[in-house]
Amino acid sequence: MRWTLKPKPSAEKIQHLAQALNVEDFVATLLVQRGIETFEDAKAFFRPSLTHLHDPFLMKDMDKAVIRIEQAIENQERILVFGDYDVDGTTAVSLVASYLKTYYPNVDTYIPDRYLEGYGVSFKGIDYAEDNEFSLIIALDCGIKSIDHVAYANAKNIDFIICDHHRPGDQLPDAVAVLDPKRNDCFYPYDELCGCGVGFKLIQALGSNRNETIEDLLPYLDLVATAIAADIVPMTGENRVLAHFGLQVINDDPRPGIKALVHQVKKKTLDITDVVFIVAPRINAAGRIRHGNYAVQLLTEFDFDQAQAFALEIEQNNADRKELDQQITQEALRQITNNKEENRFSTVVFQEDWHKGVIGIVASRLIETHYRPTLVFTKSGEKYAASARSVKGFDVYNALEACAEHLEQFGGHMYAAGMTLQPENYAAFKTAFEKQVQETILPEQRVQEIEIDAEIDFCNITPKFIRILKQFEPFGPLNMTPVFMSKNVIETGYGKPMGKDNEHLRLFVKQNQSEGLAAIGFGMGNKLGIVTHQKPFEAAYCIDENEWNGKTSIQLRLKDTRS
Repeated sequence: MRWTLKPKPSAEKIQHLAQALNVEDFVATLLVQRGIETFEDAKAFFRPSLTHLHDPFLMKDMDKAVIRIEQAIENQERILVFGDYDVDGTTAVSLVASYLKTYYPNVDTYIPDRYLEGYGVSFKGIDYAEDNEFSLIIALDCGIKSIDHVAYANAKNIDFIICDHHRPGDQLPDAVAVLDPKRNDCFYPYDELCGCGVGFKLIQALGSNRNETIEDLLPYLDLVATAIAADIVPMTGENRVLAHFGLQVINDDPRPGIKALVHQVKKKTLDITDVVFIVAPRINAAGRIRHGNYAVQLLTEFDFDQAQAFALEIEQNNADRKELDQQITQEALRQITNNKEENRFSTVVFQEDWHKGVIGIVASRLIETHYRPTLVFTKSGEKYAASARSVKGFDVYNALEACAEHLEQFGGHMYAAGMTLQPENYAAFKTAFEKQVQETILPEQRVQEIEIDAEIDFCNITPKFIRILKQFEPFGPLNMTPVFMSKNVIETGYGKPMGKDNEHLRLFVKQNQSEGLAAIGFGMGNKLGIVTHQKPFEAAYCIDENEWNGKTSIQLRLKDTRS
């Protein structure tokens, strides 16, 4: 791994903020690195407030969306809430549908079948709307590129409101309203909302017409926080505020569906990492293994006993998902080895019987072994479908756009995307994608990087520092968990491998005359030789609180070690 120490901000800025907040210079450094330079910036960062949320009507077309929904309610029209099958989509559908149903009954939901319909708005979904006399579709977390689909719906006298957060193409769909903060002509102050976040802005606007305050909408923020965590959007601005208050709802009074997913977790207070690794995968598993409808069913169920029954089914889906992604990952790694493709600039693999629901997870797993932009293809109907994942700094969406002549459709973000193509175009696409990556990826993007916020000594790890660090939460992109490095670290003789195959490390380390600290290194069992025999080493780590048997202690979570 490549260790990169973040540039240290100017001494003047650090000293000014340290004095204003009465904190140590290295704490001020962490804040300035995150763009926090004044007392007021720090107050907003450490004390998120609902007053920091923007007026939803600043979003382009929001007024049109609200007028059309109110018109539908007045005319007793049937409204179909349509969304993608991933966490962002199913939480967004659950949020908007459950909100509308609090005062209007003629609302139903539709999640496309991952395998029969694929990503986004589908013709089958529009036909379903026509057959069941829906005259308004609200599409969430999808639709920004659905030009033909919206035209098809218009021909059937079905109106569309699109709530999306993906990048638009050159042309927008001919919908009644297109809510997307990434529109070039949208000047909403924050453009990094997830799909569920855009849905929340819609109900915020609808609520203002009913004299509801933001406090009245707090119960919906458990869904928004879950989507923010799962969709890996920047943890800044509105996302940080929504996630902060959403976590409070998850911990204090979550909806029965989320409560059923987490009620057996022994941890007293869940953080955003717990949402990423406990809540989100289970919601996702429903759409991956069975159907996204099951996730919506869980998240909109208000009887806890029934929610528990749904959660048990989804728990089994998640277990099946784990088994599948492990199996397919091993098959893909063998394919790379057998085809002698270890030295390529990209990974593109295909097997027609791979489960479409887990290929995105498999792509992420492959990057852990072969660190490069990765696409995993499987057969979907008569076409090939793929999920793409990327490495730090490389925009896989742009790379796909450069190869668009070989693709039937694609969409996504800088680090994650999906696509379909005709089987006869696969070989040409694979060649073109490799060429595009080879020509555009930077040398440093081909080596996994540990970005280190600051070098500190163990004596800096005080209870006060830990309390301040906890206030940096919730963590996420652009506000990641701080990574520190320390030199002249000594293992005290208690170090040992752990895990079924000794793949992990458990250590007890000291530095100079400091008190010892427990440390754990997941997947670092091969580093045992570096840290034993009282040899000084350098450590890159995060600082965690470890809960065990009702006791909380400080633990270093090692990222890497070096001599």
